[in-house]
Amino acid sequence: MNIFPWKKRQKFFSEEENRLIVKAIRHAEQRTSGEVRVFVESHCSWMDAIDKAAEIFFKLKMEKTEDRNAVLVYVAVKDRQLAVFGDEGIHKKVGSEYWNKVVKEMLSSFSKNDYAKGIAECVVQIGDALCESFPYDKKSDKNELPDEIVFGR
Repeated sequence: MNIFPWKKRQKFFSEEENRLIVKAIRHAEQRTSGEVRVFVESHCSWMDAIDKAAEIFFKLKMEKTEDRNAVLVYVAVKDRQLAVFGDEGIHKKVGSEYWNKVVKEMLSSFSKNDYAKGIAECVVQIGDALCESFPYDKKSDKNELPDEIVFGR
């Protein structure tokens, strides 16, 4: 999704890196009723990363999941900012300390300039937490949100 279609979208990842992240999203969602999305852009100007993640979360209508168990991984590459924003259903289960731990581990990969691997590993960890609290139900589960990476400016 390109918010400004007249602007050329910047390539953040190679095709292989893009596949790695999408594969992690799909793997995570196969084990849970929860949803994970990744949003990547260049800049997070004039705003705290968690506030920007929350804004994007609601802009993408991620709060519409039945169990309020969607999670957004937000990364502003050039500004070197990131955040993980979980809806109220999953946040009540894991709390702020969990999100801080996931971000810290993602930063470890980012410090080695391995952004795609860091994002993919973060998504897998989020999938584990979602699976524990919101296990997959073959009869009722449906993919409520797209799995592709959303790119901003």
